[in-house]
Amino acid sequence: MLNKGLREKFRAIFRGRKKGTIHLISRDQHSISRKNISPNALKVLYRLKKSGYVAYLVGGGVRDLLSGLTPKDFDVVTNGRPEEIRQLFANSRIIGRRFRLLHVMFPGEIIEVSTFRANTQEEKNVIDEGKLLAENFPEMVVKDNTYGTIEEDAWRRDFTVNALYYNIDDFSVIDFTGGMQDLNHRMIRMIGDPVQRYHEDPVRLLRAIRLAAKLNFKIHPGTEEPLSALSTLLQHIPQSRLFDELLKIFFKGNAASSYYYLQKYNYMSVLFPQIGFLESDAEGHQQALELIRLAMEAADTRFSSGQSLNPGFLLSVILWPALLKVLAETKEQFPHFFQSLHYSIDTVLRLQNEMLHIPRRLTAMMRSIWVMQFQLVKRRGKRVCRVLYHRYFRAAFDFLCLRVQSGEAYQLELDWWERFQDASNELRKKMIAEL
Repeated sequence: MLNKGLREKFRAIFRGRKKGTIHLISRDQHSISRKNISPNALKVLYRLKKSGYVAYLVGGGVRDLLSGLTPKDFDVVTNGRPEEIRQLFANSRIIGRRFRLLHVMFPGEIIEVSTFRANTQEEKNVIDEGKLLAENFPEMVVKDNTYGTIEEDAWRRDFTVNALYYNIDDFSVIDFTGGMQDLNHRMIRMIGDPVQRYHEDPVRLLRAIRLAAKLNFKIHPGTEEPLSALSTLLQHIPQSRLFDELLKIFFKGNAASSYYYLQKYNYMSVLFPQIGFLESDAEGHQQALELIRLAMEAADTRFSSGQSLNPGFLLSVILWPALLKVLAETKEQFPHFFQSLHYSIDTVLRLQNEMLHIPRRLTAMMRSIWVMQFQLVKRRGKRVCRVLYHRYFRAAFDFLCLRVQSGEAYQLELDWWERFQDASNELRKKMIAEL
């Protein structure tokens, strides 16, 4: 058993660490309306309430509603355990190993329901901060995640603006961490010590950037300062998880602003090491950077207009400067240009996959787009029709458009292909004959 004095000292430290002013924002003081909440999420909230549990909306859904945005999903948190609340929803399943969650499935939507969590690692950190040695607490078992209270759940979340709770019981918003104030000040602030929290989960580095880009918020100085210094932590994230985060950054309508932040904190060269050479001010690099920037803006335009987005296109633009660099260094090693080109493509993709694995379904598109860049510029009579009817022709043509916009001198070739697409068969034969 613990010495009574040590126990009381520990409790005092822990209470000091966790204690904060709880703000209750009543319905008439916030902008959330149930008409803007998914009907499926409301069904889950009301059924939990009717069954005697407390239930809240939490996270990005609450944040976006308060910011006047349309949430992409709605997460629910409750005091009920997964095995208990599973009995309330026939259309649900329990997922997860480290911490079990409930997915309630509706047509076209999944409502995630979690139990209040407490990270008991916090207790160990508090002990260390209070200069109490862990060996003084032999019976303490530090686990990764345990069930807890709503306040503990709030303090273990990442950013203050993500730790706001909408109470379906009285339609109020509960704020434990100062999230409402940060939301009003348009500020992204880490809960707890930023360096420690980044080390706990390096994905938070990218989430800070993604949130700032999405919401057009500033990053709090204490949260921002470690970003550049800790960028190498991204190497410790599982590649599948890192790729999923990349999709959220570039393909949710905020690619251009996200790219600005990634450049600012030198994250592009971490995610894509082969284009790190673009950070120098050497001649020609500005054109390559402009090409990438234009592609980011084009992705946002397509997203806002409801057009499809294929990650392979944007990735092919990002890695294009790396391909040209390898091609210039190796083309003399091969008797034929396209041998050198395919070798360079293989090299770039292999090296990229060491940091961030790109699925094969996307690399197939990237290969085709890259090869067709040279076929579009060097038009050959027997090849132009095959190029025109290639499944990725339109993507390759759009790529060439961006290259011209960035300053490359291929306007004549671009105009030719534009005319060729709309020409009759007779006119196409004539255009081919004139090549």
